[in-house]
This record gives sequence, structure tokens and C-alpha cells, in this order.
Amino acid sequence: MSSTSTFSCRPAPVSDKRLPRRLPFTKMQGLGNDYIYVEEFTSPLADPAPLAVAVSDRHFGVGGDGLVLIGLSDRADFRMRIFNADGSEAEMCGNATRCIGKYLYEKGLTTKTEITLETLAGIRILALNTEGSLVRTVRVQMGRPILTPADIPMEAEGESFIDQDILVDGTSFRGTAVSMGNPHLVIPVPKVADFNLQRFGPPCERHPWFPKRVNTEFVEIINRKRIRMRVWERGSGETLACGTGACAALTAGVLNGWTERAAVLELRGGELEIEWAGDGAIYMTGGATFVFSGEYIIGS
Repeated sequence: MSSTSTFSCRPAPVSDKRLPRRLPFTKMQGLGNDYIYVEEFTSPLADPAPLAVAVSDRHFGVGGDGLVLIGLSDRADFRMRIFNADGSEAEMCGNATRCIGKYLYEKGLTTKTEITLETLAGIRILALNTEGSLVRTVRVQMGRPILTPADIPMEAEGESFIDQDILVDGTSFRGTAVSMGNPHLVIPVPKVADFNLQRFGPPCERHPWFPKRVNTEFVEIINRKRIRMRVWERGSGETLACGTGACAALTAGVLNGWTERAAVLELRGGELEIEWAGDGAIYMTGGATFVFSGEYIIGS
């Protein structure tokens, strides 16, 4: 009698000969949402997906929720590209935008305290709260929330999907769909700390109504100015924080009458201040932190 077993292996080492043997990087985190940041000002990376998988691995790589590339832009001051831990490219990340603001200013790449940043979700404006040579917090203009299902994208009829039934793994929830340049589904639960995220996160992410998958925020309404949230992100699983997710949660809070237009979002990694302002845009304010810098050895 023979037996077989399956097991998960580490990601294959990166062997792209177009990359330098020793690739400089900086690891940063915004409320525990940690990414590996790489500059590509002189030579853009041709195929970042395998590198994102390798460096994100928390045992054999640097460890993080993904890879962020910082480059030049012909539309804004700088450009950002984001690749999740599974190698898929994301349109936008709120925590990464704050980290980039701190990175650019404190590394002397700009003297501006208001920076425009090109993303796949459009141009974002970063207002830096500085103290001497340090950036204390960053306020990001995150754009207007998108509610039309076709633009989220989501396969649903009507002009919006607000407080409607959605079936996930045999369980019915009430959900609100929002895009902040990337798709989100916001679901209220009685007590988010006790919620079985590992069960419902994966089938939410790959729900057939969302052709590009979806980030899912499970929220507990504490009061009209405070929301507690856990998030399951596309391509990364549960993360300690999600800036665009916090913006989506506040949007859902306003649309459903749960909250005021400004509230504090409690995430596992800390707090964000989110405001749906009179100009129609969502604004996010929070900190960013350097963790360490080093060199990733390509092909090791």
C-alpha cells in the first residue's frame, strides 16, 4: 500500500536577470499593514509579480502584505504600483499612500508637503503633517466613492447595492458595495472580534458577483462616530489594516445611517480618521512607520 500527501512549498526564488543581484528595499507599515517598498526611478521592473510573491513570504522572504513600487510619473509628482502577496496587482492602497508620503519626504526625494501620487485608481493628493524633517501624519484625499455596480465592478442590477442580501457559504448577510478605486463589500456584524473571518473571508473575496474579486470589511458599529472593523483583502487574506477599506466602511456607515460623515475607524493595527467631506471626496488621516531597510538577494 502506498500513501500520498500534499504540502505547501516556499515560493520559487526570483531569477529575473534584469534585476540587480542585490535589490535595495525599505519595509514600512501603516497600522500594521506592511509592504516592501522598492524604488524604480531609473529602470521600471518588467515583471514584478514573482518578486512580490517572494519578498512577501514571511518565512523565506522579507515578509509583508505585498510589494509597492515607487516611480516617476508624467501625470503627477510620483507614481505608485501595488502588488499583493499573491502577485496580483491592486488598484489602490490607502495605508501605502501614507507610507509613500513619509518615504518621499524623509528620504529627501521631495520638499513638498502636498504631493500628487498617480495610482491605478487615479491621482491621489497627500497632505503631510510635518515636524522638522519628520512626517507625523498624512491626510490623503482618497477620491469620491463609487456606488454604481457596473463601475465597482459588481454583477448586480440597479444604481447601487446598499444594505442588500448576499449569500456567502450558505449564510445570508446584508452588504453594501463600494469602490474606492478598488472593490469593497461592507458587512455589519454584531461583534467583529468573535466573527469567523477565516470561514467567510475567502468565499467573500471570490464571490461570483465580483468579477475582479473583492475586499471585504466586517464592521461593528460602536456609536455614530466610531466603527470597529476587520478586513479580508484580495490576494493577502486578513490584514491588520486597510485604508481604502476604512473609507468604504465609513461610506457604508453614512449611506445606511449608522454614523456621522466623520468617524474613527478602529482596525486591528490602530485607528484612522475618515471623513466624507462636503466636496464629495473621502479623506483619510493616519500615521506611517519605517520598519527597516536592506537588500533582497535575487535568485537566492
